[in-house]
Amino acid sequence: MIGRLNHIAIAVPDLATAAAKYRDLLGAHVGQPIVLPEHGVTVVFIDTGNSKVELLEPLGAGSPIAVFLAKNPAGGMHHICFEVPDILAAAAMLTASGARVLGDGKPKTGAHGLPVLFLHPKDFDGTLIELEQVAS
Repeated sequence: MIGRLNHIAIAVPDLATAAAKYRDLLGAHVGQPIVLPEHGVTVVFIDTGNSKVELLEPLGAGSPIAVFLAKNPAGGMHHICFEVPDILAAAAMLTASGARVLGDGKPKTGAHGLPVLFLHPKDFDGTLIELEQVAS
């Protein structure tokens, strides 16, 4: 069902500082910040050639990333994202198998403008999984 790894997301306390490290120390191509109020974050994507790293900074105290950073003040890996050809079919198969889709179970528009869903980390060995629908 899952396709390629789309990105690994890292929660950071300071987006500009983190992006500068990837650009200046690792020589990576760093994209522009994207504000996503519906997700409570500002993101920057780092292109690694075969995948991406997504840096996440909270938008306000109510952001899920603010909660994550309260527990992990230095930041850390937040989730991994896999591509799927049909997000509704993937969600139906997963829930029929006992996996939990977070939120109301309906896809939201993600940072790439494509439908996304998140799967409960307790169902995947402590890892938050994001699924992103991509054209096949």
